[in-house]
Amino acid sequence: MKGGTLQINWHDTKPVLTLDFHPISGILATAGADYDIKLWLIASEEGEKKVPASTYQNSLSYHGSAVNAIRFSPSGEYLASGADGGELIIWKQHNTDSGQVWKVLKTLSFHRKDVLDLEWSTDGAYLISGSVDNSCIIWDVNKGSVHQILDGHFHYVQGVAWDPLNKYTASLSSDRTCRIYAKKPQNKAKGSEKLNYVCQHILSKVEPQVAEESKSAKHHIFYDETLPSFFRRLSWSPDGSFLLVPAGSYKLSPTSEPVNTAYVLSRKDLSRPALMLPGASKAVVAVRFCPKAFSLRGLGTPSSFKLPYRLVFAVATLNSLYVYDTEGVEPIAVLAGLHYAAITDIAWSPTAKFLALSSQDGYCTLVEFENDELGVPVSLSGIEQVPVDENTAAVDDLERSKETKKEQEVVKKADVQAMETDEKKGEPSLVNSTEKQDGKQPSPSAVLPSKPAKRRITPMAID
Repeated sequence: MKGGTLQINWHDTKPVLTLDFHPISGILATAGADYDIKLWLIASEEGEKKVPASTYQNSLSYHGSAVNAIRFSPSGEYLASGADGGELIIWKQHNTDSGQVWKVLKTLSFHRKDVLDLEWSTDGAYLISGSVDNSCIIWDVNKGSVHQILDGHFHYVQGVAWDPLNKYTASLSSDRTCRIYAKKPQNKAKGSEKLNYVCQHILSKVEPQVAEESKSAKHHIFYDETLPSFFRRLSWSPDGSFLLVPAGSYKLSPTSEPVNTAYVLSRKDLSRPALMLPGASKAVVAVRFCPKAFSLRGLGTPSSFKLPYRLVFAVATLNSLYVYDTEGVEPIAVLAGLHYAAITDIAWSPTAKFLALSSQDGYCTLVEFENDELGVPVSLSGIEQVPVDENTAAVDDLERSKETKKEQEVVKKADVQAMETDEKKGEPSLVNSTEKQDGKQPSPSAVLPSKPAKRRITPMAID
C-alpha cells in the first residue's frame, strides 16, 4: 500500500466536498466550493513511495453554487450532482470523435435548500437525494420527476443510501435518527402498481450495556447538529447484507464519556445496530464499502461477520481513515494526519486498486493497493441467494461471548489516544496494522507499522 495527499490545485484551493470513481473507466470525478465538477485520470507512479498520479481531463461547469455530492450511475452512463440551493443535475455521457463528453441531460427541481447527498438505485432508474430542507426525495430519472417525498426527518438529511438488492433505502439526519424505508407495492385503481417506500424502522436510542439499574436510561446513538460536518454518508455492502452508518456516539454506561463509532446494521434485523466500531478520537462522518468482494484468506482470525467471502470497507472520521475487512476485527490500514481540515467523502475505484478521500482543506488523498494486496477478487453474481442468517450468525456468537461482554464494558482512553497519536502531532502517516512495530517515524507516503489494536477497534455486539 502506498499513497498520500496530492499537492495539486484540485478546485482553485477551495474545499473539495465530494468525489466518485466512474464504475467502468475508473475516471475520478471531484467537486466542491468552486461550483465545478472536474474529471481526473488516476494512474500508478514508479517507485515504492510514489503517490499515484492525477492528470486533469476536463471540467463540467453548470452549477451556480457549491457542489456537495456527485455519484455515477451503476452503468456509468449518467452522473448526478447535487449542490447548494437545491440544485440537482443529471449529466449524460456522449461519445464524440474527440472522445467522451458529458452534457446536462436534466435538471431535477423540487428541493428548496442545499442537496447534501445522493445515491442511485441498482438499475439506475431512480435516485434518492437528501437535503437541508429536512426531506429525502426519490426521483424517477427517466421522467425527470419526483416519484416520492420522504419527509419524516426534523432536521437536515445529511446522508442517503440505496439497498443494492433494491428493497430498502436509508437516510441519516442531524435530528439524531437513521430511518430505514422498505419498498411496498401499492395497488392503484386501474390495476397497475406504484412502488412506494414506507418507513419501517427509526433508529434513535438504545439501552446501555452495563448495570441493570441503567436499563431504563436509553441514550441517543447518533450525534446531533453539533457534529462539525454537513455530511453523514452511509453505505450498503455490495451484497446487501449490511448497512454501515456513521455519526455514532455510544455511551457504555450513563456516567461514561460517549465513544465515537460507526454502526453495522444487519439485513437480518435493521431495527437496531448489531455491531459497533469504536475507538476513533473524532466523529465518523463517512463510510464506503469497496465494490469488490475477495476470497477468504483462511487465517482463522476472529470475525464479527460470517460470509463466504471478504468485504472491505473504509470508515472516515473528521481527520483520519480506517480500512476494515469482514474477516478480521482489526483495521487492515489506518491513515492519519493527512489533512488540515475535515474529510468530506470517500471513493473506491471499480477495481479496488485506488482509494480516494476529499477534504475541506482543498486537497485529496490517494492510496494505491498493490495487486492482490486486498485479496483475490471473487464474483458476487449470486448475491441474492446468499443466506442472510449465515451472514449475521456471528452477531449471535458475539452476544454469547463472555470475553466480548467484558470488552463492551470499557474502552480505555489510553487505547483511543494511542490510535490517534500521529493525528495530534499533525504528522501524516499511513499505517498498515499487519506489520510489526519497528519504531520508524511517520511520513506522508510511507507504509508504517502499528501496535496490534485490540480493545479500541474490536467490533462490539449490542444487546
